[in-house]
Amino acid sequence: MQHTKLIILGRDGVLNHFREGHVTVPEEWLPIPGALEAVSRLNHAGWHVVVATNQSGIGRGMIDMSAVNAVHAHMNELLLAEGGRLDAVFFCPHTPEDGCDCRKPEPGLLLDIGRRYAVDLANVAMVGDTLRDLQAARAAGCQPHLVLSGRAAGLAGAELQALLDAVPGSTVHASLGEFVEFLRRRDGVEDSAAGGLG
Repeated sequence: MQHTKLIILGRDGVLNHFREGHVTVPEEWLPIPGALEAVSRLNHAGWHVVVATNQSGIGRGMIDMSAVNAVHAHMNELLLAEGGRLDAVFFCPHTPEDGCDCRKPEPGLLLDIGRRYAVDLANVAMVGDTLRDLQAARAAGCQPHLVLSGRAAGLAGAELQALLDAVPGSTVHASLGEFVEFLRRRDGVEDSAAGGLG
C-alpha cells in the first residue's frame, strides 16, 4: 500500500447545505461557511480529498448525469476560488430500494476509493454528518468523524451520545474547519498556504 494522505468527505451537510429535495442545479449548491477553506487547508497540508456521496435523486429520476456534472463543476469552481480542489467525487446513484452495496451505510463507495488510491483505509478519515456516514466508515475500516453541520446540526446530549454509541470510536467536530484543526494537533502538520494551520 502507498502512503497517500487521503481524506474522504460526505458532500451534502459537510461541504454544502443539505436540501431535502436534492441539489438539482448548480445554484442550489450552497457551501457551508468555512467548508471550502477547510478543504483548501487540507490540500495545502498535503492531503488528497475525495467525496463519497449518496445521490438517490439520480435513481429516482429527479436529476440526470449532466445535471450532476454541472453541480460538481460549480462546486469545483468555488473550491478553486478558495485555493482548494477535490481529487474525485464517488457517488451512489441508487435508491434505498435497489439494495446496492455502494449506498452508505454500506461500505462499497469507500472500499472502491481505497482500491483506486491503493491506500489502507485504516489510515483514512471519513467525515460525514449522519449515522450512515459513520456506519459506512466503520464497515470499510476508515476512521469515522462526525461534523455537527448539515443533518447533525443541533445534536447534543443523549441524542448525540446515542449516535456515537452506535459507532464506537467516532470523533465529533463542530465543523469541517474544526476537523482540520484536529488533524493539525494530532499529526503536527503545518499549512503552507496560511503559514501554519494554527
